[in-house]
Amino acid sequence: MDASEVAACWEANAETWTRHARAGYDLYRDAQNTPAFLANLPAIAGLDGLDIGCGEGSNTRKLAEAGARMTGIDIAPTFIRHATEAEAEAPLGIAYRIADGMALPFADGSFDFATAFMSLMDMPHQDRVLAEVLRVLKPGGFLQFSILHPCFATPHRKVVRDENRKVLAIEVRDYFRSTDGEIESWRFGAAPEHEKASVAPFRVPRFHRTLSDWVNLIVATGFAIEMMHEPSIDAETARALPYLDDTLVAPLFLHMRVRKAASAI
Repeated sequence: MDASEVAACWEANAETWTRHARAGYDLYRDAQNTPAFLANLPAIAGLDGLDIGCGEGSNTRKLAEAGARMTGIDIAPTFIRHATEAEAEAPLGIAYRIADGMALPFADGSFDFATAFMSLMDMPHQDRVLAEVLRVLKPGGFLQFSILHPCFATPHRKVVRDENRKVLAIEVRDYFRSTDGEIESWRFGAAPEHEKASVAPFRVPRFHRTLSDWVNLIVATGFAIEMMHEPSIDAETARALPYLDDTLVAPLFLHMRVRKAASAI
């Protein structure tokens, strides 16, 4: 699958995705993934940041609210339209543009940091994306990203529960099988049934890589790994938000922060 096909999938998803995410149906993002990501983010006030695969701009706005001068890019025009409209309604100084993470339209050394919230695993050539991010970062700049956990969100993943719906285990298969644009169809599970029934499921292209693939790509690009985090929840949160209880057993997400050498040209 090439970049144009990936873009077509996300453009088809974008309208429903925006509406459902803004309605609060993306519980994994709002209740776990984004808060954990931001908790591990270094101070960014006064810095120039690039959000890669920004979608409708929810997380980009959070970064701007933390004081960063943000630019957001996405390959789906509808996502950028919604993000731009939100910026017009409540300006935070964010610049949005349609762009591909594999060919960033920015000069070398343009940004102090970059973020990628759950977008890199949906791009066909992660090596090109990482090389492009390294190029547009200033010396000493960092990239922080989140992806589906390579070990626990494999091409086959099933939550195993007992008769009382308690999570017993996470069943995974096909860890070593790279997927190059394999389409997964799903909806936000927290959406009401009438909403799920009224729209087509999302069609999401996956480019699964092993954990060692990711680490080797990062090292080969020239980044130094600075932080890794596997968000989880505690038993109390699992009781309050049972929708997330599978992450009490094994992480669904992996967060990493990697840094460009201060002496890099």
